[in-house]
Amino acid sequence: MYRLNLGIYTFSRKVCHQLEHTELNHHIRRFVNSCGTVHSSSDSNWVLSNLSKCGRVDDARKLFDVMPDRDECSWNTMIGAYANSGRLNEARKLFYETPIRSCITWSSLISGYCRYGCDVEALELFWEMQYEGERPNQFTWGSVLRVCSMYVLLEKGKQIHAHAIKTQFDSNAFVVTGLVDMYAKCKCILEAEYLFELAPDKRNHVLWTAMVTGYSQNGDGHKAIECFRDMRGEGIECNQFTFPSILTACGSISACGFGAQVHGCIVRSGFGANVFVGSALVDMYSKCGDLSNARRMLETMEVDDPVSWNSMIVGCVRQGLGEEALSLFRIMHLRHMKIDEFTYPSVLNCFSFVMDMRNAMSVHSLIVKTGFEAYKLVNNALVDMYAKRGYFDYAFDVFEKMTDKDVISWTSLVTGCVHNGSYEEALRLFCEMRIMGIHPDQIVIAAVLSACAELTVLEFGKQVHANFLKSGLGSSLSVDNSLVSMYAKCGCIEDANKVFDSMEIQDVITWTALIVGYAQNGRGRESLNFYNDMIASGVKPDFITFIGLLFACSHAGLVEHGRSYFQSMEEVYGIKPGPEHYACMIDLLGRSGKLMEAKELLNQMAVQPDATVWKALLAACRVHGNVELGERAANNLFELEPKNAVPYVLLSNLYSAAGKWEEAAKTRRLMKLRGVSKEPGCSWIEMSSKVHRFMSEDRSHPRTAEIYSKVDEIMILIKEAGYVPDMNFALHDMDEEGKELGLAYHSEKLAVAFGLLTMPPGAPIRIFKNLRICGDCHTAMKYVSGVFHRHVILRDSNCFHHFREGACSCSDYW
Repeated sequence: MYRLNLGIYTFSRKVCHQLEHTELNHHIRRFVNSCGTVHSSSDSNWVLSNLSKCGRVDDARKLFDVMPDRDECSWNTMIGAYANSGRLNEARKLFYETPIRSCITWSSLISGYCRYGCDVEALELFWEMQYEGERPNQFTWGSVLRVCSMYVLLEKGKQIHAHAIKTQFDSNAFVVTGLVDMYAKCKCILEAEYLFELAPDKRNHVLWTAMVTGYSQNGDGHKAIECFRDMRGEGIECNQFTFPSILTACGSISACGFGAQVHGCIVRSGFGANVFVGSALVDMYSKCGDLSNARRMLETMEVDDPVSWNSMIVGCVRQGLGEEALSLFRIMHLRHMKIDEFTYPSVLNCFSFVMDMRNAMSVHSLIVKTGFEAYKLVNNALVDMYAKRGYFDYAFDVFEKMTDKDVISWTSLVTGCVHNGSYEEALRLFCEMRIMGIHPDQIVIAAVLSACAELTVLEFGKQVHANFLKSGLGSSLSVDNSLVSMYAKCGCIEDANKVFDSMEIQDVITWTALIVGYAQNGRGRESLNFYNDMIASGVKPDFITFIGLLFACSHAGLVEHGRSYFQSMEEVYGIKPGPEHYACMIDLLGRSGKLMEAKELLNQMAVQPDATVWKALLAACRVHGNVELGERAANNLFELEPKNAVPYVLLSNLYSAAGKWEEAAKTRRLMKLRGVSKEPGCSWIEMSSKVHRFMSEDRSHPRTAEIYSKVDEIMILIKEAGYVPDMNFALHDMDEEGKELGLAYHSEKLAVAFGLLTMPPGAPIRIFKNLRICGDCHTAMKYVSGVFHRHVILRDSNCFHHFREGACSCSDYW
């Protein structure tokens, strides 16, 4: 018997410590074949347990079947072996065959169902167990609470909590820990916090870890740090689960200093070599922007962990270091590391700002070769990358091949179209997305609203806004900012202001959108007031804010204010003026007739003048008739933008206004000789979700006869009110009558006539034009608004003009 027991002991040691040994199966067979009545029950259970722990379930079953005296321990061990290995049907079959079902028997089966995600079956067994009069132990409670945590089953978790209170298990340290974890994972952090504070035993490191993890996963990094400090203060030891959680919290709030202190604790605690902890350190440093320490940590890790490398790549992408991220990816590939579905999206993000489509397509080929084209996450990244780079054929090809398109797939395509100026295509895709039953998220809503703003499709934008409110999606700063911008760019500045006032948080983008909106709608002084409010609120202006400010000053004729803001850019806020700011200043000085000062500023520019600067100067010369300076500006534009028709048209208009018909004709011939085509002037009105377009002297509209009759009526009435056609804007050398007729049938006059015919009495008439409104039409619109008592809102390529009772919101400069 002694020799047999020694053999059992020796065999069990081999089972536990030499699982990969080549003679293991031979030993198992020999032992199982020799089993008989000579074996004691305890000896057999000992071997049965070790076989089960080593995953040799079939061999364990062979032993179990030949055991003559199977006690409760034998049955529980075998049921547990099946359950822990995922063979749940066999476990359940054996469970119902067992002669004695104790708490351990039930717990073994329930634990298996919980471990393998069978939450419904696990909870049914839990309630069935109590119905049959068996009282659960702490491990049973822990299993069912864990499954509630994993699958965010809050209501089930609450029922189990209530039952724990009734059965007086709510003070058990194991159960309390499970409850804290369950509530935290179900986003009920206050309930978790309450139970944590009432816990009878605070020496449990698992309980503290659950609380730190709960704060971290619920986005409260500061409380996670505070809890971790208290844990350390109580002398509770941390482990390989605590450290990753607190490091994640540090990364989420960029608490790099505290994260470095945690790193010190990790080294002292001996967890520095742990792969999970090391990976969390790389991730923390990367998210905090400390890429040098992240790289150092990555290089010291003993194991090439793909998760750590992915974190490093993501960190590089966030910092705009695309080449560095691609270099890391190449190293991963050369080392034959496991590149997964999380690696590829990060790498593909690099190509959104790294101009290297050849390598981008190489990565795409690698994705196909390695079989990752079947992963939705990877396909979404491919669509996003191709769309943002403007390769729409490739983007649509990947998109169409996807069998499971989600909201991210559609969003990637829509945002890519908006990013590349394909606004109409973006709206078409959005409508198709809604037809397919995909509910939009906040990112796609913000993108679509931006497209509406650029296309000035107010009605569509309003519908998107209404659907967003009905959807129940939470407030989003990006959506709110897009709404402010959309309403402002569509001429509804009051609605933009309402959205602004309803926002809980306003950042520099919000304030800038409102400042620019008021400026573009001819309310420059109010725009400057909002700037003062922004500064008072503690928000610092950025590069774009000053463009809006200077634009407001320009259109309100506030020369001194403009000079002051321009000077404060660098002196107060350290923002160096760009060409856009100089263009605004030259426009401001040009509007006020200070052309020589504008010329002097041009000569003193700290940066090379670009096309926007020369266009501003040429426009000012056109208004004030300075031919010589206008020629200089036009000649520079011919070199910078040889295919742009604007400088040719402006110079030709300048010559025509000065009576230099020959020079004007020569400029037009030069334009034709160089193959430069002028974009035709076009005005449009949106009515009943349909856009009606008009061009100068256009007769293609179905209601042409009515429209032209209305134009003739308008001209008679506004002439009686004092309107005189401005022949300076009749740019063809013809008789006076011909010039007047040409002016009368400009596209914006046709559009306003259509608006008066179709819009309800008192309703505002909204007109949009692709070019700047001419001076004669500007004067005519003022008279139309006064004679017909209508609010006419006209947005041209420069700004909004709000015509009310014979006046315009702008400073009468076009």
